[in-house]
Amino acid sequence: MLESCLAFSLAAFLLALSPGPDNIFVLTQSVARGASYGIAVASGLITGCIFHTSIVALGFAVVLRDNEWLLLLIKIFGAIYLLFLAYKVYKSDSAIHLSEERTMAQSWWKLYRVGITMNLLNPKVTLFFLALLPQFVIPGVMEEWIQIYILGGIFMAVSLVTFYTVAFLGGSVAQFIRSSQWFAPAMKWIQIVVFVGIAVAIFII
Repeated sequence: MLESCLAFSLAAFLLALSPGPDNIFVLTQSVARGASYGIAVASGLITGCIFHTSIVALGFAVVLRDNEWLLLLIKIFGAIYLLFLAYKVYKSDSAIHLSEERTMAQSWWKLYRVGITMNLLNPKVTLFFLALLPQFVIPGVMEEWIQIYILGGIFMAVSLVTFYTVAFLGGSVAQFIRSSQWFAPAMKWIQIVVFVGIAVAIFII
């Protein structure tokens, strides 16, 4: 279980660090308005993950108990979905665009709620959790739904620390990203490698 948690923590860190809508939004708020506002958005995003983790935990437990064939379909779907995400990243522009003018002039509490809403209304988060979390569950160690909650907690903790770090660094991170010619392409290929790697691991773990 410890090895599985460590491997999952590394995957969660790489996913949280790679450029995407969530951490870019955290970064833009921090650059334009200060670290506390980026922290507000990050806190909301992570709070929303509790909902998605619960859906996967409860659903996965039922599937595993009553429909092992359906669990196999979930694994296949998860692998296909992860490969699709890798393809989407491959086809996307690797540049990271930071625009301070696009930040939202709202209070800390409103930005926190914006973060929750962004997460809850994004069905891709549930699909991603469904594809990722069950692959690190070890049968027979403890109840599967408990393991899902542990993994979900690890994902949220790692993502929260990463997002908070981005928020605190704020302006210096933005300046580095704008000036660096290798950072964005490197992060793009990290995402691709992680997605493909997990998709392959689904059938060998």
